[in-house]
Amino acid sequence: MIGKVQLELAGSPKLAKMFEDCLINTIGTTISRKPDGTTFVITGDIPAMWLRDSAAQVRPYLLLAAEDPEMEAMIAGLVRRQMNYILLDPYANAFNEEANGKGHQSDVTEMGPWLWERKYEIDSLAYPLQLSYLLWKNSGCVTQFDESYRRAALEIIKLWRVEQHHETESGYRFQRLDAPLTDTLPREGKGTETVYTGMTWSGFRPSDDACEYGYLIPSNMFAVVTLRYLEEIAQEIYRDQELAEAARKLAAEINQGIQEYGICDHPVYGRIYAYETDGQGQYNLMDDANVPSLLSLPYLGYTDESDEVYRNTRKFILSENNPYYYKGAAAEGIGSPHTPEGYIWHIALSMQGLTSPERSEKARLLQLIQDTDAGTGLTHEGFCAEDAGKFTRPWFSWSNMLFSELVMDYCGFRVLK
Repeated sequence: MIGKVQLELAGSPKLAKMFEDCLINTIGTTISRKPDGTTFVITGDIPAMWLRDSAAQVRPYLLLAAEDPEMEAMIAGLVRRQMNYILLDPYANAFNEEANGKGHQSDVTEMGPWLWERKYEIDSLAYPLQLSYLLWKNSGCVTQFDESYRRAALEIIKLWRVEQHHETESGYRFQRLDAPLTDTLPREGKGTETVYTGMTWSGFRPSDDACEYGYLIPSNMFAVVTLRYLEEIAQEIYRDQELAEAARKLAAEINQGIQEYGICDHPVYGRIYAYETDGQGQYNLMDDANVPSLLSLPYLGYTDESDEVYRNTRKFILSENNPYYYKGAAAEGIGSPHTPEGYIWHIALSMQGLTSPERSEKARLLQLIQDTDAGTGLTHEGFCAEDAGKFTRPWFSWSNMLFSELVMDYCGFRVLK
């Protein structure tokens, strides 16, 4: 794959080298095959495995899995480890390699020695479902669909149903004492108040920052997509009509909630998707660099670029009306409250390219990413819009791999969805 892409990029030597370095960096520094056949993946400069990041980190390798049995086995092994972690605790977002008690053990929640962090995020459960499905569709591999997978899938549905009624049925609480407000939940760890909408509640965003309002719209959209995947897996792999029907019904309920409560009228852009809502008329109009985001909806498969509400939303979030869209001498793009004000994320620039139908726009964004690498040959988390030499996280595998996927997309190599 590296050779094929580099052939397409013969006139862009720096881009070709960055692609090679990013693709090799992840497999060489973050992925560990275990004796039991599972795979452990660290995020980069943090020695723990996030369910979300690990799935995103290996996604470009799906294009190699059909031709490389070792790559296929590595990804299948990751899915098995993800599902085993979910069976340990479906509310946790990050796990240790062993039951060593590392991580945020002082958090006020139900921690355990396997857990690095227990910030509940919808996308932590959606990403493993997505990865398992995409592995099947891109390589034909079905070894990931064992009995543990099926039990974990049932746990995901059960949790998402409980969290449709967070106020009355959920026992989940999370507090991090002596920490920024973005790292903890108010109301003694319960989060801000919500009412039933059909959507499922999330404590935290994919940035690991606390939700302002409990119904995180892009993560609910991702849940809808992956529940539809699960319905197909249940029908075609397990021949389990009960599981298939449970996934189908929950997806329909969440999607109805999105359509009824997740869209609002903007005075400039018209009907747009909100980022968060509480179901009581309160909306948070913004977008964050981390995926799932509103920008990423076509990439996730919830909608496509022709959706009028998505087009309106895209115009809003790629403007300074989005409070986390920054412009400076070095670049302009979407950042995050997770990083300093005025810092743009390479993940957001890559996603802007991956969701653009225009090849010229993809080329422009690839050039911008090259120009803001601070001479490292790799991408980062956030960088200063005024000076790309100021950045966070010099080693951030998820960002490197999303950039790699944009390069492959530009060259005509795309993951089947």
